[in-house]
Amino acid sequence: MDRKSVTEILSPDAKGIARAAKILREGGLVAVPTETVYGLAARADSDGAVARIYDAKGRPGFNPLIVHVAELGEAGALVELDPRARALAERFWPGPLTLVLPRRADAAVASAVHAGLPTLAVRCPAHPVTRAVLAQVGMPLAAPSANASETVSPTSAEHVLATLDGRIDAVIDAGPAEQGLESTIIALRQGGGWSLLREGPVTRDTLRAVLGEEEAASGEIEAPGQLARHYAPGKPVRLGASNAQAGEFLIGFGAVVGDVTLSPSGDLQEAARNLYACLHLAKASPKPRVAVAPVPEDGVGRAINDRLRRAAAPAT
Repeated sequence: MDRKSVTEILSPDAKGIARAAKILREGGLVAVPTETVYGLAARADSDGAVARIYDAKGRPGFNPLIVHVAELGEAGALVELDPRARALAERFWPGPLTLVLPRRADAAVASAVHAGLPTLAVRCPAHPVTRAVLAQVGMPLAAPSANASETVSPTSAEHVLATLDGRIDAVIDAGPAEQGLESTIIALRQGGGWSLLREGPVTRDTLRAVLGEEEAASGEIEAPGQLARHYAPGKPVRLGASNAQAGEFLIGFGAVVGDVTLSPSGDLQEAARNLYACLHLAKASPKPRVAVAPVPEDGVGRAINDRLRRAAAPAT
């Protein structure tokens, strides 16, 4: 992608937040820190601003976006909130859970945000800086991850600039993301069912305890993170590796010692926080291939393995 402008690096203080809010109100793009990953924000009601997200990322138009809101009432102006949605929001918001719900006919969002679907994905982020930006902008923000499409998601401002420097107006540098994995996404179905669309920090087991057994997803693209190939470091990735083969950059876990490690103690929360940073280091390595140690399919390990399988999927 060609550079288009100079990307400002803003501090996570009152001055930086005010500057970010001004850029966003005027239709610009700002990468903002969330507790999951850095998001590329634009005002959700502007066709032009949302089109800039797709252009900057090289994102396919059929892939919808998540709308970030300041509080539940703001979500209620965009989607139909049934009692289950309200209960989930009260329990998990602000936080890393995205709800895909029926879109209100009068929802003030650009058509590209929902990609022609009758639903809309909404969440209320927990990061104090982005919450302050939302409060100052005074409107919902569309915000996918702040990276070029199909590349490794960003958990720092440096990661954002690696693929979007010169393509966006600004980034707020608030240090590394706390969770390190994108939000869990679920769709609440009419009639009481639900489907997990993307694994994330809020685990399937936690959701089952609240909502009961889930329905199988439709297989259609209903939300971000469902493409078969995603989060890729631009090199072949081999999973389940106990050691490195010639030419491989090894990402370790637990007893498997690598060039870098997700967690030397085998802690899955630490592994989630470190996943994308390790993949960025693998991408930057002169070694032409990447190998990743086995990660248990327990708790947030399912979300980690979901991202790794998509990172390892062959390019089409």
